[in-house]
Amino acid sequence: MSLREAYVVGAGLAGLSASVELARVGVRVKLADSAPRAGGRCRSYYDPQLGQTIDNGNHFTFSGNQAVRAYLETLGSFGALQGPPHADFAFHNLADGSRWTLRINEGRVPLWAFSKSRRTPGTRLTDHLPLARLAMARRDGRSIGDMISSQGPFWRRVVEPMMLAVLNCPAAEGSAWLAARFLRESFLRGGRACRTMVAHPTLDAVFIDPALAWLKLRGTVPRFSERLRGIGFDGDRVATLDFGDHVEKVGDAAVILAVPPWVAADMVPELTAPDQFCSILNGHFAIAPPAGAPPITALLGATSQWVVCHEARVSVTVSGADDIIDQDREALARKIWGEVCATLGMSGPLPAWQIVKEKRATFAATPDQDAKRPTTQTRWQNLYLAGDWVQNGLPATIEGALRSGDSAARLALGKPLRYRPA
Repeated sequence: MSLREAYVVGAGLAGLSASVELARVGVRVKLADSAPRAGGRCRSYYDPQLGQTIDNGNHFTFSGNQAVRAYLETLGSFGALQGPPHADFAFHNLADGSRWTLRINEGRVPLWAFSKSRRTPGTRLTDHLPLARLAMARRDGRSIGDMISSQGPFWRRVVEPMMLAVLNCPAAEGSAWLAARFLRESFLRGGRACRTMVAHPTLDAVFIDPALAWLKLRGTVPRFSERLRGIGFDGDRVATLDFGDHVEKVGDAAVILAVPPWVAADMVPELTAPDQFCSILNGHFAIAPPAGAPPITALLGATSQWVVCHEARVSVTVSGADDIIDQDREALARKIWGEVCATLGMSGPLPAWQIVKEKRATFAATPDQDAKRPTTQTRWQNLYLAGDWVQNGLPATIEGALRSGDSAARLALGKPLRYRPA
């Protein structure tokens, strides 16, 4: 019997991805979220302190992200992703004032590693060989530090900033397997696949609002501020969903649970899920960047890690921010603003600012925590899990969240997976 109806609990990117895939083939989708709006951790909102609509953080995608392309092309918003014409990565080391640009060539053969003018200063061709070995890592419990020396300029200037941004945990402690999966889908495919893309003008405008409009045309009107309180099981199936003020019988419908791991662990008996998390801190400054500034600059020797230039705003991201997440907000803003000025050649008093803290931004992408990620399929025939924390073969990224939702929908439909988790 073909699937006619599905419940999707959670309207973040994973839930929206699942809903779109289900609605695309005519399934009636009932979408609910405990928040007053869609988007989850990838959201935009008007900030009165800045007087601007901002994203809660700088969420990057890569030009080679397959699920991002498929999702946005379905919605008609793929063209709103913006990025540089080539995979050029600007760096600034505040400790010594040095600047350089890592320039990845377009094709798969890594010619950039052979060119002194393209690769990172102070590194040699032979320094890059361990990175190739890392790209071949298997899911055997090893960390990046087990496979690459965490000493020397190659580590400090290449591996550490890259892996901290991708895994959002101390680079040496990160899962070698997840690092390998990232490398194989980006840098090993050449510059065409690893241009850094940003949603313009906002995440909502590119990823969220088009999905809600697309789903509405197909009969799905999300129910917001509606929290799932419990799941009723009957044998090997989900039978009921308890939303507090009412209980819905599931019948022959599928249920896709696209909620944070700590919520899912409370709902699903004996579910093993990641239980350690890493924070991200973002700073936003209501000031236009100088003309000609790189759209994205990676910082070394600073609290800030990535400086992102928008039309009327400069934003900064600090990944793996557990050490500073509880510091005073204004003190952080002043420190980060000083680093922005040093990087972009700006000066002047602290402009209108905002500090956004996500204490549980991602699961800790260590081998131990990766091993706790559950599969999409559960032991209940009509219950599926979705989210960047579910095993999808990638770290906690937009691409991983979209793949997870797509996979949950396709399993519910009895279709082969489009994206293999390993």
